[in-house]
Amino acid sequence: MTKQFFNHPWFFWVILALPSILMTLALSQGVEPERLLHPTGEFSARFLIIALMLTPLLIIFKRLQWPTIWLQWLLKRRRALGVAAFSYALIHTILYVLDVGALQELLAEFWTLGIWTGWLAFAIFIPLALTSNQASVIALGTRWKTLQRGVYLAAVLTLLHWIFVHNNLGPALVHFVPLALLEAYRIFDTLKLREQK
Repeated sequence: MTKQFFNHPWFFWVILALPSILMTLALSQGVEPERLLHPTGEFSARFLIIALMLTPLLIIFKRLQWPTIWLQWLLKRRRALGVAAFSYALIHTILYVLDVGALQELLAEFWTLGIWTGWLAFAIFIPLALTSNQASVIALGTRWKTLQRGVYLAAVLTLLHWIFVHNNLGPALVHFVPLALLEAYRIFDTLKLREQK
């Protein structure tokens, strides 16, 4: 019974939705949209980072012969993490538009580095989120993986967006450096395996 509860799709979706529920309650109680801009962006980045960290972590854990049950559980739900990252990015974008208010002001700051990188990351997220389903996997075939690799570019753009919007390197690097190290290890491991063949 407990296993069925934790493996039910709605269980994971409720976990992913909890921050947005709390934010919606805050908005309903009069909190300004500007105050939720940073939290929505952070949750989007965090879910993206978790989704990307899973495969390199699995490689390391298998090498060390450590238990991987929880990693495999998350890997089965990686698409949900990606969709959650997009959903929080969507909320982040809507709140940003509401906060700025006028189209003229949106256009005026569009070409600043911290802003256009965010818009471009969001634009890349859209097709990735729309194709995060089994029907798209079947329809696109081998092209599906090629399309989904765009997430790495979105991750780099998200990092730049975070750094240059806040003019603060520290918090962004705390989030992204572990991912960069894990991805570097994954690339090294792949190249090493190719040399051995």
